[in-house]
This record gives sequence, structure tokens and C-alpha cells, in this order.
Amino acid sequence: MRVCTGGTFDPLHDGHKVLIRKAFEVAGQNGRVTIGLTSDSFATSHHYYKLLSYGERKRNLLGFLSEEGCSSSRYEIVELNDPWGPSLTEDFDAIVVSPETFKSALILNKKRKEKGLKPIKVIGIPLINAEDGKPICSTRIYKKEIDKHGKVLPKKLN
Repeated sequence: MRVCTGGTFDPLHDGHKVLIRKAFEVAGQNGRVTIGLTSDSFATSHHYYKLLSYGERKRNLLGFLSEEGCSSSRYEIVELNDPWGPSLTEDFDAIVVSPETFKSALILNKKRKEKGLKPIKVIGIPLINAEDGKPICSTRIYKKEIDKHGKVLPKKLN
């Protein structure tokens, strides 16, 4: 099975890791996962905080994949310069998304249909909550509310 997923992955947090693990689970032992990683220019157009460079984010992603024991023959990382990347032109069986990107996956399938391509099965995962019950997300990490694992950080006193 050929599966895709994607994101900015900055910082690479536990929610991202669940998303990527699910993509490999859906792909199965003999499947292949394409991970779209937003380019610097595309990422900075959607985030108000300073991001790690594409190269740094890719190194972090490769480090995680290595820790997980993922063989490089089972995945590829592609640079995304738009929301769709190869998912709009290549043959995929499934896409793994978070609730934040679920609607985009439905739009993707509409666009694929318009191009005469078969729809991709949309597999949604739930958001992963931090210890305070609110979702882990990059914005909260950059605001220093939580760490990459969802642990609540102490508030600084003024």
C-alpha cells in the first residue's frame, strides 16, 4: 500500500510522531510512505514564528525515522511547495491526516476526481493531548506553554 502524509514538523512533537507511525501502520510491512515536508517559503507563509530551516526539520525527521527502525526503502521525504505535493498527481492508496487537515484531504480528493484520478482513502487520527488536556501543537510549544511531549512548562514570573 502506498500512503502519504505531510506537515511542517517544527518542532517534531509527539502528535507528529503518532501521525507518522500511523502512516507506516496503514502502509503495512511491504508498503511505502511518502512524507511531505513543507519548504521554507511555504512554511513561513503559514506560521508567525521563526521556524527551523527545511534542512534542520528534515534531519529531525530522519532522526526520528531512524529511531523507529524505519528502513529508508520504506519511505521518501519530498519537499512541499503547496498544500498538495505529489498527492495531487501520483497514485496513493491512503492519506493520514490530523483533524486540522482533514478538510484539506477532502478537497484533495475533489481535485483528484477533477483530474480523473482515483480518490485516496482518508484516515484521520485524533489530536494528542498534553497533560493539561489541551492538544499538543507547535504554537503552544513555541509559546513555551508545553514541551514536545505535552508536559506543561512552568510559567515565568515577571
